[in-house]
Amino acid sequence: MTGKQKIFYFLYLHRTGLAVSALSLSLLVYPFFQDNPYTLGLSNLIAIHVIIVLGLNLFIGFAGQISLGHAAFFGLGAYGSAISTVTFDLPAWPAMLLVAGLVGLVALLVGVPVLRLSGHYLAMATLGFNIVIHTIMLQWDEVTGGPSGFSGVPPLSIGDFAFDDEVRFHYLVWTFALITLMLCLNLVRSGVGRGLAALAGEETAAAALGVDTRRAKVKVFVLSAVMASVAGSLFAHCYGFVSPDSFSIFTSTDMAIMVVIGGMGSVWGSLLGAGFITMLPEWMDVFENYKDFVHGGILVFVLMFLPQGLVTGLLEQIKIKMALTRRKDAAA
Repeated sequence: MTGKQKIFYFLYLHRTGLAVSALSLSLLVYPFFQDNPYTLGLSNLIAIHVIIVLGLNLFIGFAGQISLGHAAFFGLGAYGSAISTVTFDLPAWPAMLLVAGLVGLVALLVGVPVLRLSGHYLAMATLGFNIVIHTIMLQWDEVTGGPSGFSGVPPLSIGDFAFDDEVRFHYLVWTFALITLMLCLNLVRSGVGRGLAALAGEETAAAALGVDTRRAKVKVFVLSAVMASVAGSLFAHCYGFVSPDSFSIFTSTDMAIMVVIGGMGSVWGSLLGAGFITMLPEWMDVFENYKDFVHGGILVFVLMFLPQGLVTGLLEQIKIKMALTRRKDAAA
């Protein structure tokens, strides 16, 4: 093996670790080149969405299920942290852990009966759950603040160091996003991840091979809900304010679109999908009133021409073209 081949083999063997390292380095220096608070705020929102979409992609892309209600878990995490820290005066970090555990318990209680369903029935059940949670946020004025929202949420802090500006919060929220990314990358490469892949391919065949399909679906559903809860807590402490509008069924739909556009079953695609849909309103502010139509049109386009998602679909197209080129060269 030549020296160049050894280098390429090393890069291929450690491609995931090198990609994570490159992304981490880019995020580390990003605030030095972009110090606009508004731009940093968008970047922070992308990181929050990345955490949610990574968990949702485990459920949709790897477990082969569908959820149109993950904004409910996102909202429970946000309101849970807000109420715990303001109303009950709990410390922010323990409150975040407590709320994540409670949201995981809610997901377990919901998931056990609901995940007996599949396909459109499962989608409708999760959508109904989102509607129920959103209605509670709107109507329970004494606790949630109702349509006016809940304000006064304190920033997260470590000792006297408070994450009270966009730069500090950038490092905090992207640290959480990178930890979630590495967790998902390791999970999908483990025996559990291979079991989920088998479940997504054919549930009956996976069961025949010894995969406890029902338990696997519940576990990944709870894990994705806990991730959404953590993202919600970060959202509440970042903006200091939460309102029901941020956790409606339209937010759930956007999250599902992020998964589809990035690529179902593509961990790295989750980052692209979250970034693309988060930034889309900034690129099309002229069409703000038609945002939902544009999102729907993009979703239809991707499903028609790149059903595996942008990342996975484009990579597959590149591989096909490279294979055809090699075949032509060999024939010549």
